[in-house]
Amino acid sequence: MVHLFRTSLGVMAFAAAALAASGDVMAASGPFLPHQALYDLSLVKSRSNSVNSARGRILYNFTGNACEGYTSEFRQVSELDSGEGKITLSDLRSNSWEDATGKSYRFKIETRMNDADSGQVDGSAERDGDHINVKLKLPVPKTFKLDGTTVFPTEQIQRIIAAAKEGKSLLELSVYDGSDNGEKVYNTLTVIGQPIPADRTAAAPDPSTSDDRMKSLTRWPVTVSYFDREAQQKEGEQTPVYAMAFELYENGVSRALVLDYNDFVISGAMGKFDVKDAKPCN
Repeated sequence: MVHLFRTSLGVMAFAAAALAASGDVMAASGPFLPHQALYDLSLVKSRSNSVNSARGRILYNFTGNACEGYTSEFRQVSELDSGEGKITLSDLRSNSWEDATGKSYRFKIETRMNDADSGQVDGSAERDGDHINVKLKLPVPKTFKLDGTTVFPTEQIQRIIAAAKEGKSLLELSVYDGSDNGEKVYNTLTVIGQPIPADRTAAAPDPSTSDDRMKSLTRWPVTVSYFDREAQQKEGEQTPVYAMAFELYENGVSRALVLDYNDFVISGAMGKFDVKDAKPCN
């Protein structure tokens, strides 16, 4: 069975935003929007006929500011029907916090498949010079180090926005988000398309495109492919574990999600979008 929660965490990463790059604090390219978004999931296609239908929802909350850091609350419930009465229900819940300089990251992740006991990951990561110290409480207590070039999810989105504004079309990053057993690092390749001007009408409008606070913002079509770092180091070039495409606004909001699990593809259409009050820095 495809690990649904891997892409779930990818969605979480790209809905969030942070203010750091290259290990140094950088000025924000613009205010990031505290918001809640609801995405409705549906099957686009099944390449191997392994999935007959899919449905589900993602609910995402993003709050915080550059002084207090950013908090992400995320839940995805998905139902996959593979035929002959085989239905898989997955439920993922995640809470994370990342400071605005990309130095600290805390995360709690709970996943449940059908009626099985839930799997839990609970840990934190701190940047220290040329490396990152990771401390896990769950699934088992453990400490280890990561290369300092690795970025956390909210820093990742800031790097993508910065690259898009500079007119770059490719961006490679190693990303740590606490997924799997809390020890996985993914190599990512981001492909950034031409900017979509604010006055261009969306082919499939949703609540974000009709919101007055979003109508003046540029967005970019983005595709991010995730590769297993360990396997890539051993085997060289390989196909991604999964890929995701979306339109990314300059304030960190994502719309028109497409999640590609190789065997099948799921779309995430924004069904609800609410802007929250922004708390200014003291």
